[in-house]
Amino acid sequence: MGGKNKQRTKGNLRPSNSGRAAELLAKEQGTVPGFIGFGTSQSDLGYVPAIQGAEEIDSLVDSDFRMVLRKLSKKDVTTKLKAMQEFGTMCTERDTEIVKGVLPYWPRIFCKISLDHDRRVREATQQAFEKLILKVKKHLAPYLKSLMGYWLMAQCDTYTPAASAAKDAFEAAFPPSKQPEAIAFCKDEITSVLQDHLIKETPDTLSDPQTVPEEEREAKFYRVVTCSLLALKKLLCLLPDNELDSLEEKFKSLLSQNKFWKYGKHSIPQIRSAYFELVSALCQRIPQLMKEEASKVSPSVLLSIDDSDPIVCPALWEAVLYTLTTIEDCWLHVNAKKSVFPKLSAVVREGGRGLATVIYPYLLPFISKLPQTITDPKLDFFKNFLTSVVAGLSTERIKTSFSECSAVISAFFECLRFIMQQNLGEEEIEEMLVNDQLIPFIDAVLKDARLQDGQLFNHLAETLSSWEAKADVEKDDKKAHSLDKVLLNFWERLSEICVEKINEPEADVKSVSGVSNLLQVLQKPKSSLKSNKKKVGKVRFADELPESNKENEKCVSSEGENSEGSELMTESSLTHNCSELISPLRKKPLEDLVCKLAMMSFNYVDEQKSEQHLRFLSILLSSFSSTQVFKMLLGDEKQSTAKAKPLEIARLVQKNPAVQFLYQKLIGWLNEDPRKDAGFLVDILYSALRCCDNNTERKYILDDLIEGDLKWNSILQVIEKACSSSDKHALVTPWLKGEILGEKLTTLADHLCSKDLESSGSSESYFSERWALLSLVLSQHVKNDYLIGEVYVERIIVKLHETLSKGKELSEAENNDLSVSFICDVAYNYFSSAKGCLLMPSSEDLLLTLFQLCAQNKEKTHLPDFLVCKLKNTWLSGVNLLIHQTGNTYKQSTFLCLSALWLKNQVQSSSLDIKSLQVLLSAVDDLLNALLESEDTNLLGVYIGSVMPSNSEWEKMRQSLPMQWLHRPLLEGRLSLNYECFKTDFKEQDTKKLPSHLCTSALLSKMVLVALKKEIVLENNELEKIIAELLYSLQWYEELDNPPVFLTGFCEMLQKMNITYDNLCGLGNTSGLLQLLFNRSMENGTLWSLIIAKLILSRSVSSDEVKRHYRRKEGFFPLTEGNMHTIQSLCPFLSKEDKKEFIAQCIPPLLAWTKEDLCSTNGGFGHLAIFNSCLQTRSIDDGELLHGILKILISWKKDHEDVFLFSCNLSEVSPEILGVNIEIIRFLSLFLKYCSSPLAESEWDFIMCSMLAWLETTSENQALYSVPLVQLFACVSCDLACELSAFFDSATPDTIGNLPVNLISEWKEFFSQGIHSLLLPLLVTATGNEDKSETSFQNAMLKPMCETLTYIPKDQLLSQKLPSRLVAGQKTNLPEYLQTLLNTLAPLLLYRARPVQIAVYHMLYKLMPELPQYDQDNLKSYGDEEEEPALSPPAVLMCLLSTQEDLLENVLGCIPVGQIVTIKPLSEDFCYVLGYLLTWKLILTFFKAASSQLRALYSMYLRKTKSLNKLLYHLFRLMPENPTYAETAVEISNKDPKTFFTEELQLSIRETSTLPYHIPHLACSVYHMTLKDLPAMVRLWWNSSEKRVFNIVDRFTSKYVSSVLSFQEISSVQTSTQLFNGMTVKARATTREVMATYTIEDIVIELIIQLPSNYPLGSITVESGKRVGVAVQQWRNWMLQLSTYLTHQNGSIMEGLALWKNNVDKRFEGVEDCMICFSVIHGFNYSLPKKACRTCKKKFHSACLYKWFTSSNKSTCPLCRETFF
Repeated sequence: MGGKNKQRTKGNLRPSNSGRAAELLAKEQGTVPGFIGFGTSQSDLGYVPAIQGAEEIDSLVDSDFRMVLRKLSKKDVTTKLKAMQEFGTMCTERDTEIVKGVLPYWPRIFCKISLDHDRRVREATQQAFEKLILKVKKHLAPYLKSLMGYWLMAQCDTYTPAASAAKDAFEAAFPPSKQPEAIAFCKDEITSVLQDHLIKETPDTLSDPQTVPEEEREAKFYRVVTCSLLALKKLLCLLPDNELDSLEEKFKSLLSQNKFWKYGKHSIPQIRSAYFELVSALCQRIPQLMKEEASKVSPSVLLSIDDSDPIVCPALWEAVLYTLTTIEDCWLHVNAKKSVFPKLSAVVREGGRGLATVIYPYLLPFISKLPQTITDPKLDFFKNFLTSVVAGLSTERIKTSFSECSAVISAFFECLRFIMQQNLGEEEIEEMLVNDQLIPFIDAVLKDARLQDGQLFNHLAETLSSWEAKADVEKDDKKAHSLDKVLLNFWERLSEICVEKINEPEADVKSVSGVSNLLQVLQKPKSSLKSNKKKVGKVRFADELPESNKENEKCVSSEGENSEGSELMTESSLTHNCSELISPLRKKPLEDLVCKLAMMSFNYVDEQKSEQHLRFLSILLSSFSSTQVFKMLLGDEKQSTAKAKPLEIARLVQKNPAVQFLYQKLIGWLNEDPRKDAGFLVDILYSALRCCDNNTERKYILDDLIEGDLKWNSILQVIEKACSSSDKHALVTPWLKGEILGEKLTTLADHLCSKDLESSGSSESYFSERWALLSLVLSQHVKNDYLIGEVYVERIIVKLHETLSKGKELSEAENNDLSVSFICDVAYNYFSSAKGCLLMPSSEDLLLTLFQLCAQNKEKTHLPDFLVCKLKNTWLSGVNLLIHQTGNTYKQSTFLCLSALWLKNQVQSSSLDIKSLQVLLSAVDDLLNALLESEDTNLLGVYIGSVMPSNSEWEKMRQSLPMQWLHRPLLEGRLSLNYECFKTDFKEQDTKKLPSHLCTSALLSKMVLVALKKEIVLENNELEKIIAELLYSLQWYEELDNPPVFLTGFCEMLQKMNITYDNLCGLGNTSGLLQLLFNRSMENGTLWSLIIAKLILSRSVSSDEVKRHYRRKEGFFPLTEGNMHTIQSLCPFLSKEDKKEFIAQCIPPLLAWTKEDLCSTNGGFGHLAIFNSCLQTRSIDDGELLHGILKILISWKKDHEDVFLFSCNLSEVSPEILGVNIEIIRFLSLFLKYCSSPLAESEWDFIMCSMLAWLETTSENQALYSVPLVQLFACVSCDLACELSAFFDSATPDTIGNLPVNLISEWKEFFSQGIHSLLLPLLVTATGNEDKSETSFQNAMLKPMCETLTYIPKDQLLSQKLPSRLVAGQKTNLPEYLQTLLNTLAPLLLYRARPVQIAVYHMLYKLMPELPQYDQDNLKSYGDEEEEPALSPPAVLMCLLSTQEDLLENVLGCIPVGQIVTIKPLSEDFCYVLGYLLTWKLILTFFKAASSQLRALYSMYLRKTKSLNKLLYHLFRLMPENPTYAETAVEISNKDPKTFFTEELQLSIRETSTLPYHIPHLACSVYHMTLKDLPAMVRLWWNSSEKRVFNIVDRFTSKYVSSVLSFQEISSVQTSTQLFNGMTVKARATTREVMATYTIEDIVIELIIQLPSNYPLGSITVESGKRVGVAVQQWRNWMLQLSTYLTHQNGSIMEGLALWKNNVDKRFEGVEDCMICFSVIHGFNYSLPKKACRTCKKKFHSACLYKWFTSSNKSTCPLCRETFF
């Protein structure tokens, strides 16, 4: 509400009401109303009217304070709270004098607001008061009396923060020493205020009933009463004794009020609690007054004894005790037996009703204060009382709460001891206490394990100790005699209940456990009650050795037995000490009881195999391990051992009952069938061993036992127990280290390993416990030493290693995971635990084998995933141990040396597939990361160095890489070659195995990456060499044409593992890398040269950096292959000057060569190759230079014509000659491309004749295309033909003028004809290949050949003489040569190579317009058939389409329409889709070239086959959602964006950068053609499609196509040259309208054709304009006809109008309408009505009649209903 500093709503400039009101008061009245106070009565808390003319007050109070004090009188909580906070701040900040002015008005405000209903306001008030006090200090004194009463109440506020704030204020005002004085000073005022609150006030007087809700009034009243009672108590406690007398009268008057005493029975617990606290204080401070009021005090307090409210209870019991102490005659005023004791009994029986911890500690003081007169007869009273206490223990709440249970038990024993002490000598009471109370109590607790947590046994032990001590001290006393009797009675009765619990065949677990706990506690000399207060549920000997304590805490008993069992073990010496300290009164009965119980348990175990009794016996013997007990257990049995024993053992058996018991009984029990309770038996074994005199005896016994008596699982448990306790370990150390156990374990390891590998016939548990034993003895260390002898540890590890090594060679069928798994567990435990122990040689061998198993593929090791994971953890723990050893790790460690060697062999053996390499790299990564943690920083570098191959090994691996990589650089002219080097090929190898070079470079790069991340520097330029080899691998892969899938997977793997050039260079110093690459490039050329080019291209290296590595151009000459390749690779990045220098070096050597020199690298071939590379980068613009070289070539031809491969067989030709021819042809192509100056006729002749001769060679040597240089020769020959074709195709009149006179005609008549007559048959034969892939090197020449064929003129195409290819039964009107051409070329649209598909399309595209003419000639035969006539487009295309539809159904059929499919370029699917779309483009081109009538027949055919529907569905899967050109985003947005519909598709063979857009663009192009040429059919399909497809098509067409088509349609009308006789047509582009005016004689008809926004899908509307001289009905008919023609005919608007005009003309000529369709000309096939009825003579269209007969199922005339003949 009144938030001044809050952000106001915009425009609300006024503060909140309360603040505003206060301000207005000041402004409007001119004078501030005087301050006011409270009325005389407390109920009048409002302001009194302001005193008129109170200027003196105005002058005293600061105006800001005045405003704040006014706000404090408001009702709103927020206003008061903020005002109080503001008041506090002002008190702190303002001057003392100003603040003092407020003091006269503060008491009344404070007294009112400190009782406010809102707790935040009360807290803020006290905080502000403290600030006021700190400011005014002693000036507060005059106002203390009026404040103090409320101030004390505030300190007792029920809201703790408010009370705390009030106390802080009080302490700020008075130091602790002065507080009593201050209280004494104001005592009368305080008492008056508090008494008024307690006696006079009501809820309605404290708050205004009219404004405050009842609930709030009551809450305030209850709080004020509570605070007043507590404040009175505080007053009493703080007042000095000498001041109390003066208040006596006031208290008397208060205590005389009945209202005061009623507060003891008030419904609000807080008031009751405060009341009882006050009563306690009154009893304490004014006892005399309370005695006088005894008749009121006693009932009020004692009769409330059963109040079980948690708030009231502590105060009540305190009041009870004060009452009993202060008022001696309190029992006169209440009936104890009828009123008080029943209530007390009820509370105690119910376990204190959840307040046991509060009530029970008061019970002893309570009964101790009871006078004898009240408790008579004593026996009954105490019996009932204690019975109630015990009954309380059985409630569920007590059982579940440890603290409450403890409180009850503690109270019981306190009271028991008190009663016993008071009544010693009274036999009845003594017997009652022991027999009726204590023993049943113990019995109850023994039965319920939950109650045993309450420390009953400790209390019992303490009670017994106190009685024994007293009996001991007062030996001759009568009391001592009584106590002896009590103790005797107790032991008899205790013995009875213990025997009863144990003497049952099915003894209760809890009871047995209880008895054992009880006996152990009773055995202790001193009670551990105090020391055990905080421990829950665990009992330990107080004087157990600290070391053993630690051990015990660590261990967890293997059998999971009760913690008491495993923890209550002590050394025998301790036990003897204890027994000496125990009182004789306890010692004998306890020992007798133990012997009796042990004997009983022994019998049950022996006869019935009772587990409970065995557990009990083991605990008993552990705690009471004495020869006496063992002797007792043996009884009268003769000393006989089962079989002859060594003399030493026999002597021990004779001497020691414990040993005798061990051999006669215990071994028999241990060797019975596997028992769950074997752990207890082993405990008994240790108890027996403890009775031996020394460790030597124990070793004899154990050695003897393991030789034959003990089974493996028992040995395991003996050793486990030794590990879990240092006491037990000390007993058996010599035996553990002894050779008998060592040999036995070594034999066990041998047995396990060999058995495990042979078969797993035995159960898994049989193995697992034996393996567990091995694991334990290897991994457990005591004080950094092995558990058993070190020599035996080594022998066991050797055994494990041998087993694993065998397991490595096993096949899948033989392999047993179990042994590997167990060995893993054992090894892991061994490695993990060997902290201070150095590794042995045998364990390093084991480690290597584990690593090898992990680093190999699962297919080889046949291990499941969980085992591989286990192995990994195991060897990593071993490596971790290894590297933390001190010293030179690498030299010392055989593991590191051997693993490095093994890794090197693995990657160089060339037998890894991707998965294997991945596993290997992953294992190496783990290994290196582990090595990084070593303190030896050189370790990793040394390790990498030992895996690194030598230079000769690298060279060998590089040479073994297959050479297909050369294909692309050769084809693209990046490298030149004049020898055959294609020796290795993938097909000869296993296509799954990675070449060794790739594996090695990947492994070392991975290793280097790990090392670099930790900034480890490698020696001997290893980093540069590794990066160079990685680049070599990657470049090799990149140059491959069609890399196999496994190689692609390899590169993806490198990316995922971040093994990239950038990562390696980014992390390390690679300054010498470029020099290394350059040197290798100059030396070897090939891939090394391409790597440098790649680095410059990817901007990893700048060309300036490369330039530094070659200073002089002369350094590259004389040319070697390396030098040549280096220059060729660098060419694209060299400056023009550099290139000119190279060219200058090359030209002179071209002039004079012998034939041999022409073909050598340092001769014509090499220099021409460099020249071509320079020319390829368009850096030579010197026309004369080019002509000069052309002349050199012509001179070469004259001198060495046999070098030029014209029309010859290439099988005998050397690669050197092929190489030089390739460079010559390449030069001529580049010459044509880049030379702008005109050529002489002789030069043209040389070029053109050479070209044709080379083509003939190409054509004649198809069989040799598998030879790479021949393939390359074919490519460049076709390239040259293509360049020439392109040159003449693009010749303009200007360029023709510069050519020799007859050149064009020679080209057309001879050369062009020659090219195509060679290439077309070559295409047909070349496409017979099996390998159809466009990217395959075998098909490289398809590209230039097909591109050349796209230039074939139509007349040459038609004149080609191809082998006749006709199909039987194929309907056709085409002549044979044309049909052959179609049948030959059309199927090639299915060919898997894109160049072939595009070339065939271009050729067929030229033929399509010629074909409809042949159908037109035969049209008459289709006219009068009895059914709807249909005519197929060329049958070969439709047949092809059918095949393509099936293929596309497989590719796209499952994808919903509207979901866009991206076809991967050059994939198989790409070729299917491309062929399908190109076929449709041809069909649509054919369709467009046909006449209206033919189109109607073709469209009918398409409708029947549903081919168009399939096409449209496919198009909407292929067209992109947004068919705009990518680059248009950059263009200015006000232009219409370019889309695939506005831009014509260029189907280029060479251009591959736009391949991803080919299919989408082509699909859009086909859709555009379909809408343009077959609008009616698309409309029909659209209207019949489902709603989802309907909406998708509508939305897409409207957005992207309609505007383009509408514009084209309107434009075609505007630019149409078609003239109609009597009809004019105009078009309006902006409104998409076409207006036609038809005039004949006096008749004028005007029609307006409106195109829809989604043209051509939506209906075209025809509206009427002017109409003169035509009847309405006729007019409507014609409108309908035009609308029908435009909707149903597949053509343009102009064609529709022409049809309609024709129809109207015929009507005016007198031809009658067909009476079925009411039109003269048929809407689909454009025929006239010809079929006449013989009766009525009316004529009908054939198609209309056919439809009439089939739909009506009658053959009668539609008009006269006579039978139609």
